[in-house]
Order: sequence, then C-alpha cells, then structure tokens
Amino acid sequence: MQTYFNIAEIVLGVVLIVIVLAQVKGQGAGLFGSAQSTFRTRRGVELTLFRFTVLLGVLFALISLVSLLLR
Repeated sequence: MQTYFNIAEIVLGVVLIVIVLAQVKGQGAGLFGSAQSTFRTRRGVELTLFRFTVLLGVLFALISLVSLLLR
C-alpha cells in the first residue's frame, strides 16, 4: 500500500511542477514588477491553471499526510 502512495506522490509532484512552470507571467513583470501588473484578475485558461494548481497542491499534501500516518 505504501508503494502506491509513493508513486502517487511522485506523479503528483511532477505534474505540479509542470503546471506551475506552465503558468504565464504577466507582461512587464520584472524583478519588482510594474504598477499595472501588480493586481489583475485571472481569466480563462489562467484561472483554470491556478485552480488546478491549488487542487494538485491540496491532493499532494493529503496523500503525503496519509502516507505518513500509515507508516
């Protein structure tokens, strides 16, 4: 059973890294960003990626905790 949780953690970790890297930075977001890009709403695909990232993060944390408790 522990092996399945380990595999699930690895897969979720890789997918989470890919999704985070796929998120696009706003234009003009340099080291400190610009005044126009400090606050803006997410729409469309960007909102979907954000929600999916949060979901994957929560799933990763839950699987990690369950894996720890089953040892």
